[in-house]
Amino acid sequence: MNLISKSGTNAMKFGNLASGLFLLAALAALSGCSKDQASAAAPPEIVRDVVVVAAQTAAIPDVVEAPGTLCAAETSQLAAQMMGNIVEIRVHEGDRVQRGQVLAVLDEAQPRAALQRATAAELAAQQEQVAADSDFTLADATFKRYQVLYDKKSVSPQEFDEIKARYQGAQARREMARSGEEQAKAALQQARTALGYTHILAPFDGVVTEKKADTGTLASPGMPLFTLESLHRFRLEVGVNETDLHYVRMGQQVPVLMDALADRQFTGKVAEIVPAADPASRSFLVKVEMPPDPSLRSGLFGHAHFARGERSALLVPRTAVVERGQLQGVYVLDQNQIAGLRYITLGKPSTSGVEVLAGLQAGETLIANPDGREFSGKKIESR
Repeated sequence: MNLISKSGTNAMKFGNLASGLFLLAALAALSGCSKDQASAAAPPEIVRDVVVVAAQTAAIPDVVEAPGTLCAAETSQLAAQMMGNIVEIRVHEGDRVQRGQVLAVLDEAQPRAALQRATAAELAAQQEQVAADSDFTLADATFKRYQVLYDKKSVSPQEFDEIKARYQGAQARREMARSGEEQAKAALQQARTALGYTHILAPFDGVVTEKKADTGTLASPGMPLFTLESLHRFRLEVGVNETDLHYVRMGQQVPVLMDALADRQFTGKVAEIVPAADPASRSFLVKVEMPPDPSLRSGLFGHAHFARGERSALLVPRTAVVERGQLQGVYVLDQNQIAGLRYITLGKPSTSGVEVLAGLQAGETLIANPDGREFSGKKIESR
């Protein structure tokens, strides 16, 4: 009897313990559910006085975008015109120079010696000319006197012929002396020019973009020493596909965007259309004259836009775009006015906004200027 009584007591205790544990579990489950229901029932945060806009389609200019490189309108490769050692380099890359400025000097020992010889030869030719003129003057006077005597039959024909021959000889020597003097002057001028070739001069105002020789280099005729580019005139050289060439006209005003200048826009003018196409790319080279601007530099990359009409595009304000690393998005409102960040694909900006290529539909409402604030999951009350 005692054994049975103890067993029954233990069974009752176990049953009471199980009932208690079950009750605790039920209470915990009820508590969790009530918390979930409370969380689910929490209203979203409301943000008031937010400016919203609707994405809408608009007609924008349809353009042919032609990429190209900015080049100086005046570019010159300066080369030596004579052989000689370079004894002095006076400029380096990046130096601004003026027209006529000396950039380099060649050894002038031989040209200067040649100039001295030519100077002496020219002086000797002048003296020869003076002597020939003097002889001719005397021969001319003698011939005239003998001409009078010959007409009066006072001299024999033999004597007159001798005087006449002397006169003709003096005249010929004078002409030869004149020719010799002219040759001496030409040789002197040539020697002076050759001496001038020892100084490499800048042909126009510009900047030195390349230096191809150093002091001690033996320069030879035609050997490039410097590359000089103008600083005042630039042209954007772009390639236009053969199917779009009919949109390009001489003198046409063209908007130009320079990538390195934060997409700064310039207004250029079509200055040249090369008539022959590149056989590899099937494109034509078009040169667009750029306006004077100190920020322009040779080698910059840009785009010229040639108008070809209008097209329809979905536009949003540029201020509505949110940057997330390499991605762009906008805060779009659903039917309950709850904002959500949606990533989109953008096209080219225009004066009316920025074009959306994918990720957004016309008529959808979005926040006009998030200004770096977080709006995801919040209810928006617009102004």
